[in-house]
Amino acid sequence: MAKKRVVLAYSGGLDTSVAIGWISRDLDAEVICVAADVGQGGEDMNVIKQRALDCGAVESIVLDLKEEFANDYCLPALKANALYMDRYPVVSSLSRPLISKALVEAAHKHNASVVGHGCTGKGNDQVRFEVSISALDPSLEIIAPVRDSGMTRDKAITFAEEHNLPINVNKKSPYSIDQNVWGRAVETGFLEDIWNGPIEDIYAYTEDPSTPRPNDEILITFKDGVPVAIDGQDVSMLQAIEIMNKRAGAQGIGRIDMVEDRLVGIKSREVYEAPGAIALITAHQELSNVTMEREIARYKRGVEQRWSELVYDGLWFTPLRRALDRFIDSAEAGVSGDIRMNMHAGKAVVTGRRSEESLYSFDLATYDTGDTFDQSMAKGFIEIFGMTTVLSAARDRKFKHDK
Repeated sequence: MAKKRVVLAYSGGLDTSVAIGWISRDLDAEVICVAADVGQGGEDMNVIKQRALDCGAVESIVLDLKEEFANDYCLPALKANALYMDRYPVVSSLSRPLISKALVEAAHKHNASVVGHGCTGKGNDQVRFEVSISALDPSLEIIAPVRDSGMTRDKAITFAEEHNLPINVNKKSPYSIDQNVWGRAVETGFLEDIWNGPIEDIYAYTEDPSTPRPNDEILITFKDGVPVAIDGQDVSMLQAIEIMNKRAGAQGIGRIDMVEDRLVGIKSREVYEAPGAIALITAHQELSNVTMEREIARYKRGVEQRWSELVYDGLWFTPLRRALDRFIDSAEAGVSGDIRMNMHAGKAVVTGRRSEESLYSFDLATYDTGDTFDQSMAKGFIEIFGMTTVLSAARDRKFKHDK
């Protein structure tokens, strides 16, 4: 009888490396590892592929998903100006549905009935993976070895040492780090005391913004909400993010230190770096201010918040997210033009805007000669606009409802 097969989301780190042995031993199953390259950098993916095999996987798969991640996940996030709690550009959240999709496809290809991930029971990612996997194929069994076995870091290190797993464990590193091309997340260790300030050593995507350096002026061109050129040179979405990561990161832009509301009900202190995401969102928001009609823009701000919450909560594969995407794509028609931005000392400041589809009219806005706005219409407009307020206020005074 053939052994059960388990497809495991593999990062190359301690927990998922140990999980290979745990699954093989306790479930008597063959493990197929899937590692996704979503632009996280770090170790060579071929090294990670070989490590999985050396740790006992029967097969190790490495997928280059950078372009798909940029086009199908980061771009919708940019169009949505996605900032959870108005600050966090849903860095980790965005990659989880794509990785889940890859896991399900691998399970189908390799006749696996079980999918595993390395999340703990405290975090958001367990929800994101499991809801996404179940949405794509509810027949698949899902396991979480780190969560379900009570595997602490100490136990994982002991297991790795006892079984001579080929993984270098930094026992002194207190941090949990997740990163991709859209940004980087750092948590745990001394950061769990929310009185402690971040130290420079935790950062990798950004330089110290307090270090004196020349400013960097950049021109970003958008077409219907999509960044298509930087300083006049055509770029793909992935290239736009990578360029902005480098240039905005060199200016210390995109550092975020926040206490956020986790999906599982606890508050968590997180430190993020997202130089490219923050710079691009800043530019996109300002171009939207110039080109987007007022009522659509007002409504879209509420949609953006809900979109961010859905993605943060792991609800990518839902009818509501798809429906909101359709609204956002429609609203983005005409968000085209150029944004000039000055990047310096941790800030990305828009200094110029131009668009053939601009709704800004100099002749209407100016207070100087050439003003075409008929100010004589203002008095009647105010009377009509304020009529319901004036009438209800009079009623409230008469019947003393205003106390």
